[in-house]
Amino acid sequence: MYPDHTPHVPAQRAVEVHQPTPLPPAVAVSAPVVPVQPGSVPAVASIVLPDGRVVTGYAINPAQPEPVAVKPAVSRTAVNVALGGVGFLAVCGGLMLLTSFIAALTAFITQLIILAAVIFGGWIAVQIFSTSGHQGGTTVNIRKATFKRNHFHG
Repeated sequence: MYPDHTPHVPAQRAVEVHQPTPLPPAVAVSAPVVPVQPGSVPAVASIVLPDGRVVTGYAINPAQPEPVAVKPAVSRTAVNVALGGVGFLAVCGGLMLLTSFIAALTAFITQLIILAAVIFGGWIAVQIFSTSGHQGGTTVNIRKATFKRNHFHG
């Protein structure tokens, strides 16, 4: 970096030195130790390792989870009341639909009757007010008819 013939003088800088401030040691407050006798003396277990060493110690029981709170059974009366309410609502809905269907069917039949009356009335009006060539009613040729014992044979 620098050529060999150039003398190199390191830069001089002022250096500040910081000394750490010691903290006072923390005082541990411990609860008083109360000796308690275990309910039963735990069994000491010994295990022989494959290389011949023996390890002795207390067996540690796995932690048992707390039992789940048992849910109270749903009373049969509450179930019956709920099912009865659902059934009642279903019946009411069905009756409402049935009533609506009957009303719609009645209106449809009424409209068909009115339509038939209008068409038939129009046909009758055309027959009455038509200007056809014949006037009068029905023509019957009596000469060809034979009357015998109150029976008409044509």
